Amino acid sequence: MLGYVIKRLAMLVPVFLAVSVVVFLVIHLIPGDPIDNLVKVGSSPAQKEVIAERYGLDKPLVEQYALWLGRLLTGDLGDAIVARRPVSDLVGQALPYSLQLGALALAFSTVVGVSLGFIAASKRDTVVDQAIMGGVLLGSTLPSFWLGLLLILAFSVQLGWFPVSGARGWSSLVLPVLTVGLGGTALVARVTRVAMLDVMQKDFITLLHAKGLHPWRIQIRHVLRHALMPVITILALRIGWILGGAVTVEVVFARPGLGTLLIKSINQHDYPVVQACLLMLAMAVMLGTLIGDLLQAMMDPRVRAALR
Repeated sequence: MLGYVIKRLAMLVPVFLAVSVVVFLVIHLIPGDPIDNLVKVGSSPAQKEVIAERYGLDKPLVEQYALWLGRLLTGDLGDAIVARRPVSDLVGQALPYSLQLGALALAFSTVVGVSLGFIAASKRDTVVDQAIMGGVLLGSTLPSFWLGLLLILAFSVQLGWFPVSGARGWSSLVLPVLTVGLGGTALVARVTRVAMLDVMQKDFITLLHAKGLHPWRIQIRHVLRHALMPVITILALRIGWILGGAVTVEVVFARPGLGTLLIKSINQHDYPVVQACLLMLAMAVMLGTLIGDLLQAMMDPRVRAALR
């Protein structure tokens, strides 16, 4: 198992380097220049060249990437060009809001998704099953930003139950968590249902019924427990996608998280901040994939046997 962990960690190195190249190039390919946000109207080209030289923007892209990667490997995210503050400070202020939203959305997806999938599998081919699957299918097709606007209109503007925007208190988290979590709920519910139906066809489940165990005891203690392995793997993979999906939701609800910081920095062409935000989101996806693989290896004896 230790060898597998080391192997998986080693595989992340080339992936990280490839991601860093993409992250670096993406923002530089967008038309615009951060220098335009620093100089006054009517500034001469010489003044712009002085500012570009100060931030290293006059160097070739290859040299800029090498300098950025070298600082990154030492933990230095650089300084924001427009905000004129360390990028680590800006990310450090925004990241807790995104992590809070992502963690609660993941918990919501887990509890509600597993519960709906369990009920649907237990009531297979009934009206309840069809209603749940139809509902989760509808929930998975709604764009998160549109769903967020609908929730604001219904529960904030019309009913006045929750704040329209901001991050003041737990009440301001309810609508963003619902917006981010509903898409994950649909995925978890479908995976739970399919996994449970597959386990129900196993011979040992038939044997448990023959022994006279109560059906609900079999469903909860045996079927659901064995069906949770693919669900846990999916949830681990959802870690990065939930943080990524929270970007647009944070903008809709005006939350001061990574999403708001990223969109603001893109508009300002603040290269170091955009690169740091994108890198954080990419690393979240990489971390979720790693956790999913490790959990699958820990829970499935067949995977562990293949690693020996």
